Parts: sequence; C-alpha cells; structure tokens
Amino acid sequence: MRAADREWTPERARQALDRLPRRISHIVRPWAETMPDHPALVEGDSFWSYGELGRHVAETGARLMELGVRPGDRVMIVSENSLAQAVLVLAAAEIDAWAVIVNARLSAREIDQIRDHSGARRVFYTTGVSTQAAAHAERHGATAIDIAGLGPSVLAVGPLDPAPLPEPVHDDAAEQVAALIYTSGTTGHPKGVMLTHRNVLVIAAISGGMRRLDCDDRVYGVLPVTHVFGFASVFLGTLIHGGTLFLCPRFEPAAVVDSLEKDRLTVLQGVPAMFARLIEHLRVAGLETVPHPALRFLSAGGSPLDPAIKADVEAVFGLPLNNGYGLTECAPTIAQTLIEKPRRDCSVGPILTGLEAKLVGLDGAPVPDGGVGELWVRGPTVMKGYYRAPAETAEVLTVDGWFNTRDLARFEDGDLFMVGRSKELIIRSGFNVYPPEVEAVLNAHPAVTQSAVVGRTVSGNEEVVAFVQIQPGVRVTAEALAAFAAERLAPYKRPSEIVLLDTLPASSTGKVMKSRLSELAQTKA
Repeated sequence: MRAADREWTPERARQALDRLPRRISHIVRPWAETMPDHPALVEGDSFWSYGELGRHVAETGARLMELGVRPGDRVMIVSENSLAQAVLVLAAAEIDAWAVIVNARLSAREIDQIRDHSGARRVFYTTGVSTQAAAHAERHGATAIDIAGLGPSVLAVGPLDPAPLPEPVHDDAAEQVAALIYTSGTTGHPKGVMLTHRNVLVIAAISGGMRRLDCDDRVYGVLPVTHVFGFASVFLGTLIHGGTLFLCPRFEPAAVVDSLEKDRLTVLQGVPAMFARLIEHLRVAGLETVPHPALRFLSAGGSPLDPAIKADVEAVFGLPLNNGYGLTECAPTIAQTLIEKPRRDCSVGPILTGLEAKLVGLDGAPVPDGGVGELWVRGPTVMKGYYRAPAETAEVLTVDGWFNTRDLARFEDGDLFMVGRSKELIIRSGFNVYPPEVEAVLNAHPAVTQSAVVGRTVSGNEEVVAFVQIQPGVRVTAEALAAFAAERLAPYKRPSEIVLLDTLPASSTGKVMKSRLSELAQTKA
C-alpha cells in the first residue's frame, strides 16, 4: 500500500519522530542502502540517485574540511536551487558545520551584511544556475571549484576567512544548528534564525507524512531552498520519504505546465502568488486546464491564501488546494490542512502533532473561545534563537519555550484561521481592519491577479490603501474597483486609495513585500 493511501494518525506521527536521525544529511543513508539506483534529485537533464547523492555528500564533506571548514564553522551558500546547492547544504551538516543558505538574488549590501554577521568561514556561489551568484562571486574574488563532479563552471568558492571562531558542537540534534536562515529584515537589518537539526527534521517527517510522501512521488522543487518552506518542507521533506525532487532555480509558469506532463509530477507546492501567476498565464494562453496525469497533491503556504486563488486553482486541476501556515522561526510549519478532510474555506488546518498553541490578546490577557488574538506556539520546531541577538530573541521567545508569532488568529472547531499580522492591523476610526479580508474582496474581481492592502498614517487616524495587480490585457479603473469593494465591505474597511501596478514587489519566493508598499503608501499621503 502506498503512503498516499494510508491514513496519517498521531501514532504514525509519533513513530516518525522516534525514527529521526541525528543530522539532516543522514536522511539519505537508508535510501542509499535500500534503493541506491532510485532518483533523488533532478536538475534539468542531470540527476543523482540516492546512492550517488550519498557518495557525493560524504566526498563533499571531506572536501569542505580540506578547504579549512571546521565543525561549528558557518558555511555560506549564495545560491539558487541546484544539485550544487543541495550537496553543499547536506555536506555542511555531515561535518557539523552550519549552512548559511542565502538567495543569490539579494543585493550586494544584503549579501555582505549576512556574510559579516554570520562570520562565514567560506562562501560558495552556485554560478552555474545564477547570474546573480556569479556576480557576487566575481565581486568577492571567488574562484571556480569542482565538487561532486559537477565541473568548475557550476560552483565558485571565496577565500578562507581565518578570523571567525567555530561555535560549540552538540551531539544532540535538538541543540546542534543545521541552518542559519536570515529573515527579510523588515526592521532594518536581517535576523539570523538558528534552526537545529531536530527543528527541521521534525517538519520534514511530519509535514511530509501528512502529504503522504513516499518513494513513488515526484515533487516540483521551485520554492527556494534558501527559504525555510523550500528547505524543510520541500527539500528535506521529499528526501526523508525517499521521493524524487525536481530542482528548479526560478518559477516560470510555462515551465510548471511543461513539467506537470513531461515529468509526471505528483506534488506541487507553492506560495499563493505563484499560483496566481500560474492562473494568469493560463488565462492569457486561453487554457482552462493543463495536462497533469499524475498530480495528486497541491498545497500553498508562505503567505495568506486568498479564496479566489484557491477556487481558480481547484477549478483548473480538479484537486483541493491544501493550505498551511508557519514562520521561519518555527521551521516553518505550525498548522496544515488534512488530505482526508479537504476544506472549502481558507483555514490552515489543525496545529501539527507535537506542538502546543494558545491565543493571547494584545493586552496580554487570554482570548475567549472564538476570539482573535496573537498566536503563541511551543514545541520541537521552535528555533534555538536569533544568532548573536539575545535581546531580540527574548522579545519573542520565553524562557519556558513559548514563541510569539505576532500573527493574529482564531480557532474554530480545532482548526486555525489566520486573521493577519498584528503589526499590519489597521485601526481606522477605532475599528479593526484586517488586510486579508479587504484583499479577498479585491481579488474576487475578474480583472485582478492579486492585491496587497496596507495602512497609511494620517492625522489622528489610519487609512486603508490597496495596491492591485491587474491581469495582462485587461482594462479596469481604480474607480471601478472601489465601487466593487464598496458593495462588499463596510465603510470603514473600504480603501481610501487604490493604486494600480503592473506587478506587486515580491521576494524570491513570490511573497508580496508589504514593507515596500507601506513606504510607497506613506509617500503618496
């Protein structure tokens, strides 16, 4: 019986947690022994079997040590999804170094800031799949290097930095850091989230188990491995269950359509903005559906799922679009919908097995049943802390392990519903306005691809400002959208201004960057 056909129970979850290895690199070993010829990673026309991947991880770990990397050192990988990135991440774990996984599309200032803050002993660049990585490599004086037989045109390494000292090494998987992932830095500087091997292995096992992953699955790996969703849930989640991961460095809707049929993909995960772009591509091409002969599972995460996007995706594929919620600091998944209980709404499902959750009001008081409050969680997936930032860690993580997500949520019959970010809550004339509710209305308009709502401070009050991305070739005015919204929203929720944009600013994962829109909204005041 396939894993996809077996019910996922708390008992199965506990069994999966009992079998977790000590390091993330060890997830390859059982498959390398039992099915060495089974494909593990695919990049274009190249692929590694589990046997090959196991050998490459061991050999690359030894090569890192030859290059002066010690246990406890930070190894920075400026990269996009590729075989080179994958083997470096696992090889760093094999020798107890920390992988500092950084998206090559960050600016020079951001890359240098992370390099200096992390104290990276060595920096690697996946030049073969990323012109941005190649530019950073040239700027840093990196030289070509051949690792895992990939050839010198694929990877470059920067000079050894002798100054940084190694961090202490712990045998305990719950103490040893596997990855240092930097947040986007909306506060002005990025924070390095220390995720232990235990943190991310729990997510890989549980989240992947809830998706019923097994060795017959063929997973599309376009979510950046530099982002915790792509790292823990997609990359490690596929490998720990023996599946095959098709690595793709950039999201292109046409490539997804092609791979669904050609590669017989069974699992497609993405952020809502990716699915919005895919639907937009199909509409422009005049397609109502696409061939997907083996697809069995769709899921969204990384940002709030809009009802219109969910409905459109389900109409195209004839499958439920599952939903989930998490943060980098929680490795990332906190809640996930159940395959056996598909939802028509945009709930993110029940809290994961092994986690505790509670809602706390902005006044610090417990929230009554059915009420909205800040979500606090505790459990084995909560980060070790922010690197070299004890004060910032203490602001969100209590001594007894409770982490404040600073997201507003409510529970209904055991399932979690996300309301919005507490810092994005708009208080207009004394009334609370939650941006996702306004965005859901705007996104329901047939001319709209996606929208983002932010607050704008005015004298003694806040205004609602909406930024809207229109479907290509469609003509609509801001006034028409305002009228559409006015029919569906209370007066205090209606946008004071609607700004039409060709595209909304987005991060490398496709997540809309509301911090930039907030700045733009203030300049237009």
